[in-house]
Amino acid sequence: MIICKSEREIRYMREAGRVVAGALAEVAKAIRPGVTTAEINRVAEEYILAKGAKPAFKGLYGFPAAVCASVNEQVVHGIPGLKKLENGDIISIDVGAEINGFFGDAAQTFPVGEITPELQKIIDVTKEALDRGIKMARNGNRLSDISHAVQSFVEKNGYSVVRDYVGHGIGSKMHEDPQVPNFGRPGRGPRLKTGMTLAIEPMVNMGTYEVLTLPDNWTVVTRDGKPSVHFEHTIVITDGDPVILTML
Repeated sequence: MIICKSEREIRYMREAGRVVAGALAEVAKAIRPGVTTAEINRVAEEYILAKGAKPAFKGLYGFPAAVCASVNEQVVHGIPGLKKLENGDIISIDVGAEINGFFGDAAQTFPVGEITPELQKIIDVTKEALDRGIKMARNGNRLSDISHAVQSFVEKNGYSVVRDYVGHGIGSKMHEDPQVPNFGRPGRGPRLKTGMTLAIEPMVNMGTYEVLTLPDNWTVVTRDGKPSVHFEHTIVITDGDPVILTML
């Protein structure tokens, strides 16, 4: 069941979203060659706790950390640890926070030091694909209008969208109905309504869209070992333009 949120619930989600956005801003300052993904996790977790929120991912389905830290060919759900970032890497950080019983969820992919033009291009395309998907999140549109906007732009630029993992509804739970795929024909699925809150999150691969899960049962990587990029925002559908909740 898709739940439309009240104004009060959206205020709580905005608070959670600002915490998520602030955590990502702190993470951005910490990312550099030589830093470990565990250190990045610590920066985010300390920020979230200092704001009176809870790190939403820690313990969710058994996940052991406050953020997902996915490097290079890792798509999502990378577990922070002793791995040191190197110049030329890219790292996707996915952050969730809970405050007043409501959630915010966002992700960004960051360059580490100097990256190649090829990596910068796929970062730029994925960010633009997210923006295009968000623009379709309007009262009266269909859910797959978001999906199609993402897929068509990504594939026009020569990349692929992951099929096995999708965006989702969000609110008093981190994952609610509906699922929000990043692929599909337009004009299908539920009609979008004011008050719906969605986490839209393109996961874009440089090569094949196929992925596999490592033996840790968490880290998802591209099957061909090529880089992957991930961007995400939590948004609310309004009577006008969609509003991004995961911004400062």
